[in-house]
Amino acid sequence: MSVRRADSLGGRAAVVGIGATEFSKDSGRSELKLAVEAVRAALDDAGLTPADVDGLVTFTMDTSPEITVAQAAGIGELSFFSRIHYGGGAACATVQQAAMAVASGVADVVVCYRAFNERSGRRFGSGVQQREPTAEGAALGWNLPFGLLTPASWVAMAAQRYLHTYRLTPDVFGHVAVTDRRHAARNPAAYFYGKPITLADHAASRWIVEPLRLLDCCQETDGGQAIVVTSAERARDLRRPPAVIVAAAQGAGRAQEQMTSFYRDDLTGLPETGVVARQLWRSSGLTPSDIDVGILYDHFTPFVLMQLEEFGFCAPGEAAGFVAADALPLNTHGGQLGEAYLHGMNGIAEAVRQIRGSSVNQVSGAARTLVTAGTGVPTSGLILGTDD
Repeated sequence: MSVRRADSLGGRAAVVGIGATEFSKDSGRSELKLAVEAVRAALDDAGLTPADVDGLVTFTMDTSPEITVAQAAGIGELSFFSRIHYGGGAACATVQQAAMAVASGVADVVVCYRAFNERSGRRFGSGVQQREPTAEGAALGWNLPFGLLTPASWVAMAAQRYLHTYRLTPDVFGHVAVTDRRHAARNPAAYFYGKPITLADHAASRWIVEPLRLLDCCQETDGGQAIVVTSAERARDLRRPPAVIVAAAQGAGRAQEQMTSFYRDDLTGLPETGVVARQLWRSSGLTPSDIDVGILYDHFTPFVLMQLEEFGFCAPGEAAGFVAADALPLNTHGGQLGEAYLHGMNGIAEAVRQIRGSSVNQVSGAARTLVTAGTGVPTSGLILGTDD
């Protein structure tokens, strides 16, 4: 997809299987085992076998290489394997890569996966502990000595500017947290099943890095999630109703860094998300009014508000009111704040369930779902739809 013109990928591939492990704080098994469990569950959901798979896509951050997962899952020869960089920003791009492989004939069935022990093993929230020198990492060197050591601290800089610009208070972020937890409370797979919160709970939670409170920050989770992609034609003959890939995009903005793009002209938005949004709308021919459900990457609540504004659901500075009014069904699985933090892959699975009509928080007549990936980094997005 070009940032200047529509592409021809839409409608040529579909998600036909989703599978996950349980989401926990201590899985008690290796990340490879989690990956294989998720891959097998997704294939079973699709009515396919490991022998049908000829492609695998994952994240550069995943510790289980495609070849190792193929061997452990009983998958044979591969004609396509790929990895996407930039942490959670990779989520939707794994599906885009799979769709491009299928549409071009490079592969027939591609499985995207992500698995980690992010709570019992390496905790991303603990920040930078040790890092090998890289050109990319040099940008962090301008911030770490001054105490900006964790993802929360990096996001807090932009969040503070957002509040200042629009004359808001940190309480506005609570609308996202309350919405996610309301949906998680009805989702048996969610870590916070049966545990909704109120705006008062949000306001009473402790500061992490002002203006972010504890309930503005996503969980840390052990688990695995896998997504199966094949051609739209083949999808019609499989076990589940397909979720057609209507559009897919990646995006990086000018002066882009990983979470520390503090030298841009404006800190109140997410330019990388804007790049993705323009491509998705251009290639799909859709507008925000056509979207039935939004699954927006929610590692931190302020960036959910900024995403809504970048996609044009509301004007700059107005997203908190948009969320409070339930103007768009949002993160119906509970999001990463409420269900699990799987680098956004569980959000893609929820978008598929909405298209199938099988979500525990099903939106009646859902025919188009928007999914976004990690923000503050080069990112990606999807629009999934029914096969009509």
